[in-house]
Amino acid sequence: MLFAIIAFVLCAGFISSYVTHMSYSENHLPQKLTPPFTGNYILGADGNGRDVLTRLAYGGRISLYVAGLATLSILIIGGTVGAIAGYFGGITESILMRAADVLLSMPTLPLLVLVSSLYNPGPTSLAVFLAAFSWAGISRIVRGEVMSLRTRDYVDAARVLGSSDSRIIIRHILPNVIPIIIVWSSLTIPSLILTEASLSYLGLGVKVPTPSWGNMLQDAKQFLSTSWTLVFFPGLAIYLSVLSFYLVGNGLRDALDPRLNN
Repeated sequence: MLFAIIAFVLCAGFISSYVTHMSYSENHLPQKLTPPFTGNYILGADGNGRDVLTRLAYGGRISLYVAGLATLSILIIGGTVGAIAGYFGGITESILMRAADVLLSMPTLPLLVLVSSLYNPGPTSLAVFLAAFSWAGISRIVRGEVMSLRTRDYVDAARVLGSSDSRIIIRHILPNVIPIIIVWSSLTIPSLILTEASLSYLGLGVKVPTPSWGNMLQDAKQFLSTSWTLVFFPGLAIYLSVLSFYLVGNGLRDALDPRLNN
């Protein structure tokens, strides 16, 4: 299911050029609210006469791009902070972890709503904002794992051989944290998809005419009683994407957690 969703959004250009023959912003007002499987409109047309299938594919690309870029940015920021705090300890750890505690104590969604309403971000800016408010959790996970790894024999051997702290962290410690990072990422992407969809639904995320699954739901809510499929298709896409990512994450956790294999 996950591979099918990813293939669908990556083929948005192909769908637009060879299947629907319409761009995501192309309006045909006489055909507005066309029901699915009518003429060239496989999934129907929205209230502005735009093809739903094309917008669904491009909207998925935007939603997954925001979630993926935000996850990567969170890993870079939080992983770096956690690795430094766990390896060096002392005053460095205290300063970095207190900053993480402050961020964890703040309500994330209201902060994102405030920032989005002030700066009107695009997809890339929205991903950066998501990462800026969400890195504290993974930093504490990485810190705890690094603290347990820094006392291992192979780390002591690398230190005796003259390896620098940065080389020890990058070459000997972080590779052993990768399984935890993979599981965490697969469980974080769906929550970021929901966050992006929520912000776009509220009009504070990706703005029309650029489609995302969230703003497609926002546009469709006024037609719920007359064209329910306009709500159903983006809602189903969000549901299947979140479900498939969570199932993959749970499977990876079961496969990579040695405590569950004993």
